[in-house]
Amino acid sequence: MSFSKLVEKVKSGIAFYKGLAKDTEGASGIEYAIIAAMVAVVLAGFSTGVQTAITATFNTIQAAL
Repeated sequence: MSFSKLVEKVKSGIAFYKGLAKDTEGASGIEYAIIAAMVAVVLAGFSTGVQTAITATFNTIQAAL
């Protein structure tokens, strides 16, 4: 997954969760905690991929210089 696609996914996720936070029909703190935990797990899963992509980008720039 490219970095720009990852950024777009994160942006759309943020927009989704902002809308969820504004929705007050039957929502409780526990539900929001579960959602936050799921987001944390997903971000932890992508952290290695993002790190690899950023390292490759900086290595390309370094080689070009």
